[in-house]
Order: sequence, then structure tokens, then C-alpha cells
Amino acid sequence: MSNSTPLLAFMFALVGSPALAESQSYNTDNVTLRADVIADGLDHPWGLDFLPGNEAIITERSGNIRILSQDGLSAPVAGVPKVQVRGQGGLLDIAVARDFERSGTIFFSFSEPGRGGAGTALARAKLVREGAAARLEEVKVIFSMNRKSNAGQHFGSRIVVNDDGTLFVTTGDRGDGNRAQDMHDHAGAVIRINADGSVPADNPSPDGKVMAPEIWSKGHRNLQGATFDPVLGGLITVEHGAQGGDELNRPLAGRNYGWPVITYGRDYSGEKIGVGTSAKGYEQPLYYWDPSIAPSGLASYQGDMFPEWKGDLLVGSLKFELLSRLDRDAKGNVLDEERMLDGAFGRIRDVNVAPDGSVWLLTDESNGTIVRLSRGD
Repeated sequence: MSNSTPLLAFMFALVGSPALAESQSYNTDNVTLRADVIADGLDHPWGLDFLPGNEAIITERSGNIRILSQDGLSAPVAGVPKVQVRGQGGLLDIAVARDFERSGTIFFSFSEPGRGGAGTALARAKLVREGAAARLEEVKVIFSMNRKSNAGQHFGSRIVVNDDGTLFVTTGDRGDGNRAQDMHDHAGAVIRINADGSVPADNPSPDGKVMAPEIWSKGHRNLQGATFDPVLGGLITVEHGAQGGDELNRPLAGRNYGWPVITYGRDYSGEKIGVGTSAKGYEQPLYYWDPSIAPSGLASYQGDMFPEWKGDLLVGSLKFELLSRLDRDAKGNVLDEERMLDGAFGRIRDVNVAPDGSVWLLTDESNGTIVRLSRGD
């Protein structure tokens, strides 16, 4: 079993709990951070969510689901369906249902093998625990990309559980930008479905005449961060550009976000992509990065531990191995960016805010870690 802290008061108190290594302090613009590695030995951890009872549930891209409790990291949860682990594909994000304490329901996304290759899929299951053992029952795929391919890149994929009972799941263009502009192709999209996999009646095109019924928005390249933002009152996402042009967007129903017709990035060859940075009928990002930071993981900070960050956005960076804080005004406009933890922990894959307001990071490494950020002053 991988190492983890004994967590004597467990994760939300942590004081008095020995971490795997000595706590580190990092000065930022307006707060000193304490960073504790509270678990290691994970194989490219990809997604994390919090369970009742001060526990967390984590995916490893290689296909395992693990639970972090006061006893440390669990053995892999049984019953996970087959995933295609290739390139960027594998077991991806995970989310806990709002009624988990009653239903035990979780949702997870993965690269699903099938005819033609693989594609992003979303499943629901019941988490059943008996002592230290855990398993998935009643596993059901509730969304499956309608065109699979052999490409090993751009699966997306983040899950957002909404107050209205619907789910958002993001996809990537699977390495073929033209698919992001095909309105009946699930690639390069934000997908919105009900928790049973059915199509919400208020989706942009539930009859499928204008676009595939499950599609909420299109024109995205590779969405690897998504969350509900109370400041703007809706979904926000971050996606990878090419060479430059990473974007923060607010996907709205039926809108087209432009990839690959418009972009602030260039091809890796240096060649121009599309028609430029704007064109009629395509939405502009709220913010973009050039050069690219390779964003993955997104949180809208609403916690109490860091009141200085209230309303700001936290974005993980794979390329520069840092945590980006986007300082915003009361209307959600991005005013400035602060880059924190530069190179301290490796590639940051996911960012989550715990119930106590601490910030939890996943590092995308073969010896991946969970890092907890708390106040150090």
C-alpha cells in the first residue's frame, strides 16, 4: 500500500498530524502557504472529490479508484470497468453525488474502448464499503462519445454536478480540431445530461436537429478544468490551446467557442491556425494564456481559510508546474494573475477546495501525490 499520513485528527484539522515530509512554507502576494504532502505513491492521479466523514476519493489514470481515510490510502476499489490506458487516456475525473449519504452514488469519466478505438465516457455507480474493502455496484455508462477514434490525446474530461440534478462532462477534440465544429459530434464539447443519462428538456437542441442532444456548447479544444462559479452564476472551464491560447471560458447553452476557427494560439510548427483571434458567431474567452501553461484543474475559491482569495480562481499548470491564481473583481473580471508554487511539486493535474477551505492538489506523476495547502501564518 502507498504511504499516507496517519492523519490523527485527519485531513481537515491536520495540526498534530505528521505529514509524509516536513511541511514547507511558501510566500505569496498576500498569504504564507503551508504545504503538506498527505499521500504519495499514486499512479498519475487525475481526479479527486470529498466524501462525507472527512474522506476523499481519488482516481489513478491507470484505472484504479482509491479512498483516502484516517487509515491512509485504501487498496483499489473493486468493480471499475475496463478503461483504455493509452497516451492521455485512462480513468479520469470523479465526482460525488449530492445525495451520496443516502444513495452512495458516484460519477466517473474515462476513455472507453470500443469500435473504432476509444472515446470519453461517463459512468455512475454505487460505492459499497465493508470494513476496509470497497467496491462499485450497479455500474452504468450514462454517456459515451458517439464517435471513437485511435488517437491517444484530448479526452477532456471534468465532471460538474449541478444543483438542478444535471451533470456537465467535458470532452476534447481527440486531436482533430474539425470535430470541435461538427455539431453532431460529441468531441470538443461540453456535454449536459441528467443523472440517469437522459437528455434535459432545456438543452440547446434536445431533438437533435441543430446539434447532438447531449451537447451544451461546442468549439472547445481540450477541456481539463471545470467548476460551478458562484461569482458568474454558472459553469466555467479551462482548456488547452495549442502553442499558446489556453482559455478560461464561461460556456453558455448553444454557444460556439471557436476552436479551431479562432484561437489566440499558433500551431506547434509556428503556423497560423484558423482565421485569427475573432470572427462573427464565435465567443471570446474570459481570459487566455500565451504562452500556454497547460491548464488542468479549476476551482472557484469560496472558502474561509483564505479570505484574501474569496472569489478568485485557482488553476493547475502541467507545463510550468505551478498553481495560478486569477484575481477577480466582484463581477468576475480577471484583474491579474499570481503564479505560486513554481516547480515545487511537479505537474499539477487537479485543484480542489476542501470543506474547511484548504486547497488540495494532485500531481500528475508516476509517484503522484496529494498536497494540502493551508495557512502558514
